[in-house]
Amino acid sequence: MRRPQPRTTIALALVALALALPVPGLWVYQGPPMEEGFMLAFPQRILAGDLPHVDFLHLYGPGSLYVLAAIYKVFGSTLGVERAVGLVQHLLLVFGMFALVRPWGRRAATCAALTALVITISPLGLSAMAWNGALGLAVVGLALVGRAIRAPSRAAWLGAGLCFGGALLYRPDMVVAIGLAALVAWFMVGRNDEARPLRRFGLIGVIVPLLAYVPFLIAVGPSAAFEGMFTQPVFDLRAGRTLPVPPSWAEPDGYLQKAGGLRVADWPLPMPGIGPQIAMWFWLVPFSILFVAVAAWWALRRRPTDQRTRILAVAAAFDLGLISQALQRPDTAHLSWVTCISFALVPLAILELWRGRAVVPGRLGESAVGRWAGSAGVRPLAAAAPIAVVLLVVIPFYPLRTYTDLVGQTFGRNVFGSPIERGDRVFYYGDQAPADAAQRIVDALDKESKPGERLIVGPYDLSKTPYSDAFFYYLFPELTPGTRYIEMDPGIADAEGSGLAKELEQSDWLIQSSVWSGWDEPNSSVDPGDTEPNRIVEDDYCLVLEAPPFKLSRRC
Repeated sequence: MRRPQPRTTIALALVALALALPVPGLWVYQGPPMEEGFMLAFPQRILAGDLPHVDFLHLYGPGSLYVLAAIYKVFGSTLGVERAVGLVQHLLLVFGMFALVRPWGRRAATCAALTALVITISPLGLSAMAWNGALGLAVVGLALVGRAIRAPSRAAWLGAGLCFGGALLYRPDMVVAIGLAALVAWFMVGRNDEARPLRRFGLIGVIVPLLAYVPFLIAVGPSAAFEGMFTQPVFDLRAGRTLPVPPSWAEPDGYLQKAGGLRVADWPLPMPGIGPQIAMWFWLVPFSILFVAVAAWWALRRRPTDQRTRILAVAAAFDLGLISQALQRPDTAHLSWVTCISFALVPLAILELWRGRAVVPGRLGESAVGRWAGSAGVRPLAAAAPIAVVLLVVIPFYPLRTYTDLVGQTFGRNVFGSPIERGDRVFYYGDQAPADAAQRIVDALDKESKPGERLIVGPYDLSKTPYSDAFFYYLFPELTPGTRYIEMDPGIADAEGSGLAKELEQSDWLIQSSVWSGWDEPNSSVDPGDTEPNRIVEDDYCLVLEAPPFKLSRRC
């Protein structure tokens, strides 16, 4: 294997530095209380013998949970270990993007990697979310497909297949994006007599990880798995999580985005309001995806055997398959999960059009400006300029401003993370006051509870379950979750017949939070569901400690 050239090493070091700068700040940053909470708690339950979709609600594939469970088994179930896994997932995405774009040159690869980094690290930090893991694996798979297109080999095709199969273990709903990319790659290689016999290694690679679904389906049952991975996220959850398409212009529709807008860091440039930024960001999703797809199609018609054109076509097909993520819930997290790919590919589309003299036509190409813009060193930077303008001027609040805020926190500026501790376990809450209140709840429960007792965590009003502080389950691993709704979702946990009321009748402890009582979204999450859980709490539970916004109760 050839050693990286010195300039490539410098480019990689620049990307690594950009990734490393916010990590110390992120290490002690507030995690999303439910999402990171259940990525800590779910693997603990697997190690205790519980099964997803059976013993606790889970809406995605088993890959992320069982990988984390194995890692926790070896290194311990701690926030640091979980965030280390989240960091690795970001590494896969960022350096996978660098490798994918490398055929266009070091500058283009560096710009693409930095674009993916700034956009994707902002929404959920270092939380080891299933989507981040799937996206990282898929992008590495795309990079290996690109390598196989440039230099056909069994190892490249097999590696690409393994990555794609692994991504589908994490997020089965990525099947459309991966399927489109694989289909385009399959027919691209069909034109190459040398590489055609190697395609089967890619297929073998996809199948091998997916075989893990067989024992999983046997353990949980096909019906429970289908309900957990398809029926509940696609149908049961939709009414309570969907947001308007297109987003509202005046203000954010998502509650978490409204809350995030309260934390304002300095930004040196004028910028639109948060609502308009999210709305424009949404429209940039289809525009960027279609621009890349059309440019790839245009270039492929003119240069059907060109390696870079083929790589862009495969990446564009994958990008096209991601659009549903932005359409189903256009909040900043979902928009980030799509545009970290599409925005990174836009400069490649421009470069491919440039190669066909579609962007700098006629006299401009012959002018001094045209010659300057068309030079090999400047062209990748000029192609990346539109995305730089978008991130700096059009939608700076969430991607770039958040990134600079996180870097500032690394150096002790405007730190946003207050610890809630129990022994060697810690979780970070944003504001000091609620963190102190949560610490009082933890201390009281630690003093009064006994191993094996059952704990339920939920909102004050259990007829509405838009969110939960699931991190409490992680802090008390010796207590058994008294509900399958560690993750609480509207239309599921608060639905008639969900079983939550019966679970409360059998639980020992209850932690409730009013943090999410102001939840307000234009969907059914604001509508009350089953009121029986509230009646049981009122009749059967006695208050132990009230530390607003939390309170601890025990079944009398």
